[in-house]
Amino acid sequence: MERVLVHTCCAPCLTGVHYRLKEEGYEAVSLWYNPNIHPFTEWERRLGELLKYRGLTGIEVIVIDEYPLKKFLKGLIIADERGTEARCSYCIGMRLKRTAEEAKRRGFDYFTTTLLVSRHQPHELIRDLGRRIGRREGVKFLYIDFRKNWKDSVRISRSLHMYRQGYCGCILSEAERYRVEWEEGKDYLKEKGVDIWFG
Repeated sequence: MERVLVHTCCAPCLTGVHYRLKEEGYEAVSLWYNPNIHPFTEWERRLGELLKYRGLTGIEVIVIDEYPLKKFLKGLIIADERGTEARCSYCIGMRLKRTAEEAKRRGFDYFTTTLLVSRHQPHELIRDLGRRIGRREGVKFLYIDFRKNWKDSVRISRSLHMYRQGYCGCILSEAERYRVEWEEGKDYLKEKGVDIWFG
């Protein structure tokens, strides 16, 4: 059976990917490497959910618990000045590179990522980065359009009462996502005639 090292952004996304890989005859091993997730308490919470999933399913999980916050943020800010795609490319590329390095070092046939299950992630960018990094590192990137398994991941993770986060992990993404809700809330208050001063 061919072995796939799966970069895992979170346990809910892994559920659908794990299900699909088993269906297709692969042995999946999860790799946790996510210095992009902020704040640190969010990183801990997501890792905790992954370890809970391991306990329920027996999937092997490799944890790289490095958290180079300053280095990551410095690179993120520089990349973000070139736009959202450059920011995402930096963040995704860093994690895929580490996954490919570990896959090669540990003798895996392939590497892939749970990011491919999300309808909100830049799918083509992930695929292209994975292939390019795989060629450079000398290990094959397994591209599967896991978006077809997104509903499976929602169903499975809800049935297991998993924490399902509302943003990818990046602090800039978190601010963008929740800022929209804040602005909508302000508009709602104004419509209702609530007199609140927003500086």
